[in-house]
Amino acid sequence: MADNNKTTPGTSTSTSTSFKKDSEVGGGGLLLGRFEIGKLLGHGTFAKVYLARNVKSGESVAIKVIDKEKILKGGLIAHIKREISILRRVRHPNIVQLFEVMATKAKIYFVMEYVRGGELFNKVAKGRLKEEVARKYFQQLISAVGFCHARGVFHRDLKPENLLLDENGNLKVSDFGLSAVSDQIRQDGLFHTFCGTPAYVAPEVLARKGYDAAKVDIWSCGVILFVLMAGYLPFHDQNVMAMYKKIYKGEFRCPRWFSSELIRLLTRLLDTNPETRITIPEVMENRWFKKGFKHIKFYIEDDKLCRVEDEVEKEETDDASSVSDMSESDSELETRRKITTLPRPASLNAFDIISFSRGFDLSGLFEEGAEEARFVSGAPVSKIISKLEEIAKVVSFTVRKKDCRVSLEGTREGVKGPLTIAAEIFELTPSLVVVEVKKKGGDRAEYEHFCNKELKPGMEKLMLDETTVKVSAAPLDLPSDTE
Repeated sequence: MADNNKTTPGTSTSTSTSFKKDSEVGGGGLLLGRFEIGKLLGHGTFAKVYLARNVKSGESVAIKVIDKEKILKGGLIAHIKREISILRRVRHPNIVQLFEVMATKAKIYFVMEYVRGGELFNKVAKGRLKEEVARKYFQQLISAVGFCHARGVFHRDLKPENLLLDENGNLKVSDFGLSAVSDQIRQDGLFHTFCGTPAYVAPEVLARKGYDAAKVDIWSCGVILFVLMAGYLPFHDQNVMAMYKKIYKGEFRCPRWFSSELIRLLTRLLDTNPETRITIPEVMENRWFKKGFKHIKFYIEDDKLCRVEDEVEKEETDDASSVSDMSESDSELETRRKITTLPRPASLNAFDIISFSRGFDLSGLFEEGAEEARFVSGAPVSKIISKLEEIAKVVSFTVRKKDCRVSLEGTREGVKGPLTIAAEIFELTPSLVVVEVKKKGGDRAEYEHFCNKELKPGMEKLMLDETTVKVSAAPLDLPSDTE
């Protein structure tokens, strides 16, 4: 929690960890009938974190158990609500994920991603890292922090103890207990709460005159980079006040093994003037930072974070090149083969049709404020999917297909993440289909703009007018209200 840094769900353990019944369950059974509790991973004044296992899926998770009575006495209900809101807002491959929140009369439970590799601090404690390893962790840190800032979330306590490593050596930012959101900014446009860990705190926080939380996070990232590369802190003294003076003056020395490119970057990150301190976009354009850097591609499906792996991208590239090498007749044959293997759309029953009926009014298609829409088409499923792919190509969207479902994913990072739209095709009659379009992620205004400027004009020729839909659907034998 806010006053303790050891409630993070990431401590290394062997895969043979035994799970047991625990007093936190309350009564000796499974936690809420679903989770088997294991070893204690960490604890603070208001919370304990346990390793647990979902008995249905077998998946290991970390469960943060918060004492309701303690947070009520401490006046931290708003704090807990804000932490939940923040964790749901920042779903990213380099951020520890919150899966769900449960509660009983006495406890609140955060079910979170379990990160097996432990803290990055433990790795650094053994000595400085190789430059390419430190760079990889720093790149992942900046990706995660930039993602948070774009969503109005500021961590305010970044340090190696709050950076975890998964089994693949990927970094995960954790412990958002001290985080703030842009809604908390005062009228002067600054934050005023004094928080953070002494060695990683920015000079403007020490000045207590208000600070830009994004610039504070960037300073902390600079200290972390120095620690990863040097194996020790840039500002250190046994006396805390003496250390604060060094921070305030920006007094630090780079060891001889630092390259000139790295020194220039650190000088910009640890600039005592927040106005001239480097920004996240500038960091991402920095020469030292860009070496071997790859933007992380991911999407949210069925409320789960899915990462696009490099090998998947390679397969898609290989498929594209193999098609381009075909002769025209071979390409046509391949297209026909793909079309014939398309599964038949799911049929709509009477109750589906009743629930869809309002959506058949084409005059309201993609109306402002709506996050889903439907239209009827007499075109083959393959033609509808091809048209969606064509539209996606124009705006550089990624297309994912599964059976009669198509996902269109934007690459631009909006305030609420990349725009993601799902289209699913249902069979209405043997000759008619319903295409349902939904916003799955991203900003509503961006979604409406895409629908009105790209999707609707592109799909218009495949839509049937309202009269045709009514005539075609007339023979359907639906139960009347009087029966």
